[in-house]
Amino acid sequence: MSKVIQELILFLLSFIFIFLLYQLIIVRRAKRKNKTKEPFEVTYLVGKYNLDLKKVNYKKLLRVISLVSSLDIALVVTLILLFDNFLVEVVVGFIATLIIIITSYHLVYLVYKKKGMIKDESKRNRK
Repeated sequence: MSKVIQELILFLLSFIFIFLLYQLIIVRRAKRKNKTKEPFEVTYLVGKYNLDLKKVNYKKLLRVISLVSSLDIALVVTLILLFDNFLVEVVVGFIATLIIIITSYHLVYLVYKKKGMIKDESKRNRK
C-alpha cells in the first residue's frame, strides 16, 4: 500500500477508536447533566464564548463535542506520526494540539452563534 493510503487508514481508525471511546466514557457520564461531571469542552464553550445551555440541545452538543474532539486527536496523532524525530514529534504535537483545538472550538462557536444559541452580550455587559 502507498504511504498516503496507510496514513488515511491510520487517521480513520484512530478517529473511529477515539470517537467510540469518547462516547462510552465521557459522553455517557455527562448525559446526566450533572454539573460536576460536565465535560471541560462544555465549560470552555460556556466560559469563553457564552454558549447558552438553555437554548442548546445538550445531547446534540455532546455529540458535536465528541466528533470535534475525536477529529482533533486523530489529526494530531496522524500529524505526529509523519515525523521520525522524537523531539520534533513532541514540539509539533504540542503546537498542533493548541492550534487545532482552539480553531475547531472556535468553529463550533461560530456554528452555534449563527444558530442564535449564544447569550446576548449587551445584556451581559449591563449587569
